[in-house]
Amino acid sequence: MSFSAFDISGSGMYAQRTMMDNIASNLANINTTRNPDGTPGVYVKKTVSFKAIYADKLGSSTPAFPDGQHDAYWSPTNNMVMLKGGISYDEKDISQGVEVAEITPSADPYKTIYDPSNPEADADGFVTLPNINVVEEMVNMVSASRAYEANVTTAETTKGMISAALRI
Repeated sequence: MSFSAFDISGSGMYAQRTMMDNIASNLANINTTRNPDGTPGVYVKKTVSFKAIYADKLGSSTPAFPDGQHDAYWSPTNNMVMLKGGISYDEKDISQGVEVAEITPSADPYKTIYDPSNPEADADGFVTLPNINVVEEMVNMVSASRAYEANVTTAETTKGMISAALRI
């Protein structure tokens, strides 16, 4: 019996927790206009990107062909089965989870507001604020939370199936 479902769910939960931690950091710094040492510097929003973990990295020896992939074809150029979206299939290259690829600063422009009474205002009365959109961050937080819950449900269901198999 393979326990790779726990590896896949665990990797998804870790990735989504990292995403939620990053979103919380962005929201906590929504009005930050100084660096931690007190020097002027606007906080830069950070984004998280994921990448697939392949079966050989998780130690699974015999990955199953992914369910729901009906658009498969043989590619003589690559000498392997190719799936929809250009994903290749062989015994070593089936995606079996997710990991955090990188956390990068966002390239979105900073927000500026006119507030001449603010001590951070420039000579023209404008204050530069971080490039964080609260609505976007909250939508991303809900999405990450739901993805985390889906991974937990998958792990619980797998545990239940294994328990039921042991009772047989």
